[in-house]
Amino acid sequence: MSERRPNRDLERLYRETGWTLRQFAQSVNRVGTEWGTPLRYREPSAHQWLQGHMPKEQVRPVILEALTRRLGRPIGHREAGFHPPSFQSNSRTSTVEGLIDLGRQDVDPSRRGVLGVSLFSVALAVPNWPDVVGRMETAAAGTAHRVGMPEVDMVIAMTERISELDDQFGGRHARPMAAAFLVNTVAPYLYADASSSVRRAMLSAASDLCYLTGYMAVDEGSHGLAQQYYLKALELAGAAEDHLTYCTTLRGMSVQAVDLGHGKHAMRLADAAAAASPKAGPRMRAFLSGQQAHAAAQIGDRRNAVRHLREAGVAMEKAESHERAFGSYDPSSLNYHTSQVRYELGDKHGAVEAMVQADRLRYSTYRRSRVRQRAMLAERQFAVGHLEAACASWHRALDDYPLVQSGRVDERMRVMVRLLRQHRKNRDARELLERARLVVPAAPPSA
Repeated sequence: MSERRPNRDLERLYRETGWTLRQFAQSVNRVGTEWGTPLRYREPSAHQWLQGHMPKEQVRPVILEALTRRLGRPIGHREAGFHPPSFQSNSRTSTVEGLIDLGRQDVDPSRRGVLGVSLFSVALAVPNWPDVVGRMETAAAGTAHRVGMPEVDMVIAMTERISELDDQFGGRHARPMAAAFLVNTVAPYLYADASSSVRRAMLSAASDLCYLTGYMAVDEGSHGLAQQYYLKALELAGAAEDHLTYCTTLRGMSVQAVDLGHGKHAMRLADAAAAASPKAGPRMRAFLSGQQAHAAAQIGDRRNAVRHLREAGVAMEKAESHERAFGSYDPSSLNYHTSQVRYELGDKHGAVEAMVQADRLRYSTYRRSRVRQRAMLAERQFAVGHLEAACASWHRALDDYPLVQSGRVDERMRVMVRLLRQHRKNRDARELLERARLVVPAAPPSA
């Protein structure tokens, strides 16, 4: 039997990081936790990898992502001396075929677990607008049927209904519905015969549905899967020459990154979304500037955070005075961003104040956001020592919680339980824990 040889490629990368073995293992564990499958590696495991022991196939991408984040450049299997994965997606697969494959796997319960652990990557290559506009392959003509604007209107209407379900009940049950609709209805429409104007409209509608499906994957904590849907949304938006959905998707990717703590990556995406936005109206400018403010605050750029937040406020005033129509970015959303900026910059009391105002202004249709943000408000009230106020906010969150199926909301509820355990002697905390015990799920098992 041949003697195992040290992995010189991995050792070279390891030395470049400047880590100790302990830091190497901890960095891999952190990525695994973000992945949704916490790992428990220690120094001996990292040492074994360097000595040539091949990590499990499902762990190799986690190690590569940890190295990528540390070194600031994409690290692949070959560069790290790892065997390539047993199967890789065909990079030449067409946009529509890739969408069908992604959606089919998402619908299949037996594949859902595999997709759910696909890894969020800060090194993901995000195409610029010139890279996607008008470059998608022409769908095959001569198919059995022709589509027109009624089919486009149906896709738009279905996307709106799925979005309403997501707002009310969370994405856990709505996302498989969206994926099935993408595969069984929307993809065939993209291959069908159509006029050029109808084809662009259908591509745009498909892009919007992909963006929504990706957002619901974020809500469930399936961050790598969400990135795959977001990339399809960008490709389809480019094919449709739909700047609005392209910018909205980039902004959604920035929201995902900032919520995961990747401030620099979030800032790049938010700036790209703002730069690509064509003659945006005031509500869209507020939508983009608010996200830029949050990302800037997370990386400690106080000046730009305050500037972008001020720009968002001015744009929102114009939007509310000229566009009284219902909009997805509204004064409640702006106050939420104000709270996030203040919190990131160390003003915890100001963050609580803005979050209270966001809760007061939020439309009743946004139940999932209401539960999640009330829980966040409670956490911030708890952090400044207002235990009774925090318990009251958590109780309000629990009022609607049983109606919401959301991974992010579940996690906020588990945080609540962890924080309150140290205050069992307090009557308010004890009563809240007793109520939560009946409805809050246990944490998923560790890997």
